[in-house]
Amino acid sequence: MMEISEDSLFQSVKEIIRQSREKVFRIANSTLLLTYWQIGKLIVEDEQQGKEREYGKQTLKNISNKLSLEFGKGFDCSNLSNMRKFYPAFPIVDTLSLQLSWSHYRLLFGQDDKSKRSYYLNEAVQNKWNVRDLKRQINSLAYERVLEHKKSLIENIHSIIQDPYIFEFSGFLPKKQSLCQQILTLTSKRRTIKRNHRPGQNPFRAGSKQ
Repeated sequence: MMEISEDSLFQSVKEIIRQSREKVFRIANSTLLLTYWQIGKLIVEDEQQGKEREYGKQTLKNISNKLSLEFGKGFDCSNLSNMRKFYPAFPIVDTLSLQLSWSHYRLLFGQDDKSKRSYYLNEAVQNKWNVRDLKRQINSLAYERVLEHKKSLIENIHSIIQDPYIFEFSGFLPKKQSLCQQILTLTSKRRTIKRNHRPGQNPFRAGSKQ
């Protein structure tokens, strides 16, 4: 049997532990997100059913106290309030990206605009932003800058396609006659009318017979 050096053995064991921890983290993170989403859904639905009674901080406070006694930290009133915001911001559970953490989502559902939330969610996943990266992009108004760039691009395109030379070059519209061509055409028509008009008849009168 081939002997394994101590360093190689150490690296192999370390890699196994690292992969196992990552797997545990992914499972724990996805479970936490789905749990918080379900809690938020229950709170919102309960609130909607009790429209005639006052539903607010006191209800969440009472639930928080009971959950904290039962399960310990993680269910304070502030976090329950965040779960309540989580569900309306992402009402379809399949749209959740389990690659992001609860801290990511706390930043995301703080954005009121749905399109803005979707933009930052997709960018965070694709670019593997950590929480600090996402916060920096939000604070720097990355979404608004993208919109402004798209608006400017569309305006430039409209300006280009409205240029008559573009239409003429593309063949989309017939070429416009130059002023010289218009004068030559009009002069030719006048000569034709003069040759064919009858004596005493105004050759330029509308509706004249030739």
